[in-house]
Amino acid sequence: MSFVHPQFFWAMVIPLIVFTYLILTHKDRFLQIFDEKVLERLSAGDDSLPLVWRNLLMILAVLLMIVAMARPVIDHGDRVIPLEGLSAVVALDISGSMRSKDIYPNRLAFAKTKMNALFDAMPTDELNLIAFASTSFVLAPFTSDKGTLKQIVDGVTDEYINMSSTDFTALGEFAAELLEDKEPKILILFTDGGDKEDIQAFADTIQEHHIALYVVLIGTEEGSPVIDANGKSITQNGKIAITQRNDALGEVAVESGGAFVVAATGDQNIQKLVETIKSQHQDKEQGEVTIHDREEYFYYPLGLGVFFLLLGFSSLPRWRFRFGKNL
Repeated sequence: MSFVHPQFFWAMVIPLIVFTYLILTHKDRFLQIFDEKVLERLSAGDDSLPLVWRNLLMILAVLLMIVAMARPVIDHGDRVIPLEGLSAVVALDISGSMRSKDIYPNRLAFAKTKMNALFDAMPTDELNLIAFASTSFVLAPFTSDKGTLKQIVDGVTDEYINMSSTDFTALGEFAAELLEDKEPKILILFTDGGDKEDIQAFADTIQEHHIALYVVLIGTEEGSPVIDANGKSITQNGKIAITQRNDALGEVAVESGGAFVVAATGDQNIQKLVETIKSQHQDKEQGEVTIHDREEYFYYPLGLGVFFLLLGFSSLPRWRFRFGKNL
């Protein structure tokens, strides 16, 4: 057994000696502060625990608490723990249709909430975060630091939204490049869909590079008006432009060997998607972490010290035995 903070013994030895000396020898100092009649009222009677024993219990309690502060442990040394997980590219749609408010407060904010739920459900997995619309770009390289990923996602505001049409073909090529050295190759999209022509070209790219696609579909089938940066509805040919969720990407995901879910309130759908990903792919080693393995024992002297302290402050009756009878 060893102590994590042995310096507490040296720091507290002199105060402990002084405390012991004052308790055992300086009763007259208390008489200078308190009236003797007051002390008689505060002191236990003849039937309580003797003063000598009470003092010893107090000293022993303080000593045990010093031992507890020094943190006695059994040291098992360093231990290397491998980290296992999957590598995946997570893509966020920032096209103009993500401003639509058919889901509160809008599709983009709702998608960000679902992405954070995905991060929580994949704590040891290595994720690369990208955004896409007419072009695709990296928001964060491959990392297992989900706290940083959440901060980056929270920083994606309405200013990121691109009113140009979504280029899924460019997205497929970009994802294939990022996943070139990864196995298995996993792409997770948070999007409300796109044009059928672009989706077909995207499906061909996914199939060519053997990428397993998983999609979180954002929005409703009924759809809602497309909104510009000023919060006004966009019109086309004198009519308000309506954007609806396109589920065609879900079919592409299933054909690629992946899966899709329609985003809803709560985290159950995201957890179900992650369970599906984990069941279809085997975790790979993502590195290792070294921990110092210690078995803590401070609570034993601490608990015993508190017990002796309470015992020293209590008024236990003194039992006298005579001829096998207590009096």
